[in-house]
This record gives sequence, structure tokens and C-alpha cells, in this order.
Amino acid sequence: MDGVALCARFSIATNRLQFCGPSDAAPDLYRAITTDEGHAEAREHLSRFEALMPYLVAIASKHGLDPFDRRVVEAYWVGNDLLDAFTREDFLNLLEALVRRGLPRSVGQELRGRLPAHPIPHHMFHVAFVGVGSVTGHVETTVANMELCRPAAAEVIEVAGHRATVRNPALVLRHGRLEFGAPGTRAVDLDPQVLPAVRPGSKVAVHWGWPGMELESGQAEALAEYTQRSLAAANEAGSFQ
Repeated sequence: MDGVALCARFSIATNRLQFCGPSDAAPDLYRAITTDEGHAEAREHLSRFEALMPYLVAIASKHGLDPFDRRVVEAYWVGNDLLDAFTREDFLNLLEALVRRGLPRSVGQELRGRLPAHPIPHHMFHVAFVGVGSVTGHVETTVANMELCRPAAAEVIEVAGHRATVRNPALVLRHGRLEFGAPGTRAVDLDPQVLPAVRPGSKVAVHWGWPGMELESGQAEALAEYTQRSLAAANEAGSFQ
């Protein structure tokens, strides 16, 4: 799986909901996920996702890589060591790039003023600190939407046709801090063309209610680690006071 296909797996759900990216992107994203074709078209669509590209460009530039290098995409959506060298100055530049993509300048200035010591260019940090829907204005920033928008590692409990039951803890707000509550189960749609080998016990990454990727054990651990680091940084910033 190359970086374009990996990115499409996380991006297609929000595009189908018309939250971000070009309105006609979903068919090409799906083709890139399920076949060896259409990657050039999918890359062009993904490059127009408002909040996505500033992160991919920032991570790639830090390491001299292409924005759609697989490790760059994995860093943003799952987490890996490409994120570890990121500095506050790097994130200040990233905030300016987000402003150019649609983040209101007043919001960007407010975020600059309370940027934590160790910001992380991971999607969980974007959701919790910058705010889900803050760039496009298409989604209200609520805890429920943060839970839907974060890349969540979930364990598959049961598979029945095109539906699966998964279990994972959900975000809750306690005393002004985002934390995880007790694990709960939910039913999600399952596309066998996208995840043909999923079975009970598999770990999947769920984004906006859509399981788009089966996680290897190392990826599940990385997603848990960078999710926690992102929450710690967002809580340090006082995002929810």
C-alpha cells in the first residue's frame, strides 16, 4: 500500500460526508484503495483537502520527503517517529499554512497564543487543539465530533456480512480535560473490498464511523501512543476550559 492509497483510506469517509476535499473525489479515492489504478487522480484530489495538506507538507519538508510518502501519511494518521523532531516553531508555520487554507486568522492567532510546548502534527492533535471543522467550517467542534473525527483504534468483536461490531473507548470531557471513558461497542459498516480479511480480534482504524484500515500490532501501539501524546499536549494548552 503506497501513501496515496493509505491517505485515501482515512480521507474518503469525510469526503463522502462532504466535510472536506473536492465534491467529486470519492470515486477516485475508492479506486485507489481497492485497485492499482487511479492513484494520480486520487493524489490530485487529496492535495485539495483543506486541512490535510498543510500537515503532510510540514512533515515531509522536515524530513526531505514527498508529502505522499507512505511514512509521512502514516505519521499524520497513525503516528511514527517522523513526528518526534517537530518543534513549536514548525507548528507556528503550520498554523499559518492552515490560515491560508481557510482557518480564520483570528482563530489562528488565538491558537498561536496558547500553543503547548510539544505540539504534534498528528490528526488527533489537530482535532483536539486546532478543532474539528475549524478550517472548513463544515463541522461543529464538539466532543462527539472529535470522537468521530479522530483516527480510533478499535477491536473487531463480530463480523456479519457488511456490518461489524467494534469496541473501543470514547473521548469524554472531565473537568476541562479530554480523556477516555470505559470501552463500549458499536456497529459500523464494513466494506469487504476495502478490508477483506477482517475477523474477530482484528484491530481497525475507524474514522467518522468507517473502518478503513486494518492495523498491524506496531501500528495499533503507535496510534495509541501518539493519540495520548496529542491529548496531553491539547490539555496542556487548555483547549477545553
